[in-house]
Amino acid sequence: MKHLLRKCHLYGIVDMGYTEPQQVSARTHALIDGGVRIIQLRAKGKALPQVKEWAVEMQAICRCRGALFVLNDYPLMAAEIGADAVHVGQDGGSLAEVRQIVGPGVLVGRSTHSLEQARQARQEGADYIGFGPLFPTGTKPGRKSIGLADIAAAQLAVGDMPLFCIGGINATTLPEVLQAGARRVVIVSWLLQQDDIALAAQSVIRELTQAR
Repeated sequence: MKHLLRKCHLYGIVDMGYTEPQQVSARTHALIDGGVRIIQLRAKGKALPQVKEWAVEMQAICRCRGALFVLNDYPLMAAEIGADAVHVGQDGGSLAEVRQIVGPGVLVGRSTHSLEQARQARQEGADYIGFGPLFPTGTKPGRKSIGLADIAAAQLAVGDMPLFCIGGINATTLPEVLQAGARRVVIVSWLLQQDDIALAAQSVIRELTQAR
């Protein structure tokens, strides 16, 4: 799975703040159709039985189609359903504790909001990190954006560990994010709100490929 992770440059999220329950399957397929090979379920504030139902559905689709499925926030559930990866925030406990829950075969990602947190995540043994939010974003209302200045330094600090820039990235902001040194990005609300998600994802991946 780490081999597949390193090939991923656009990270997709099926965020239930922007997705109706009946759209979960179609949007997962659309992201994969667009070339996305790592897809997270983010279901903040939703009932756990419903989260599990969506997670099982998405895991099955991703496994069938050669993509990594990531569950946000719930290590115990990730272990129970056999998720490929779990993603935790800064308040999600130590990565050592998370690994004890999910086992050695599950990838563990960590959200980071500063250069120091990025360094710490590498030291803790994260498989990848999210770095941001770069810009103000409705996905994380009230969280202060960190800007673009530390992207290159964070890339250097984490070495070959995948670093996905996140937060307010869209077709307009992507070029400056890439110019600041980003190699991988997470795009959430802008991508989910496109009329043709697959086509939009293909366009982003093309731009990421050209920038490498």
